[in-house]
Amino acid sequence: MKVITLCGSTKFKEQFEKTNAYLTMQGNIVISLGFFEQSEGIEITQEQVRLFEKIHYEKINISDEIVVIDVDGYIGNSTRKEIEYAKKRGKSVRYYSQIDIT
Repeated sequence: MKVITLCGSTKFKEQFEKTNAYLTMQGNIVISLGFFEQSEGIEITQEQVRLFEKIHYEKINISDEIVVIDVDGYIGNSTRKEIEYAKKRGKSVRYYSQIDIT
């Protein structure tokens, strides 16, 4: 059993949910996003953006690995920073595009 944090753009809500279910069914503890502002059209302030970034880095800290939701190869700047952060802390990094989720 691993603790896994999902990282990626909030526009990929469906892929986050599928990945969460898939990894949970494998017996993992999955940490995802609280909400998907881009998919759900939620407006957030810059202060909230900074707060949510801090929260997400803490999620990475308590994880064994991250799984990057890289739909069609898309990895945004925030996600690139999260990948680098995870690697510097010795976390494993896997990619949605390399996992066979059926």
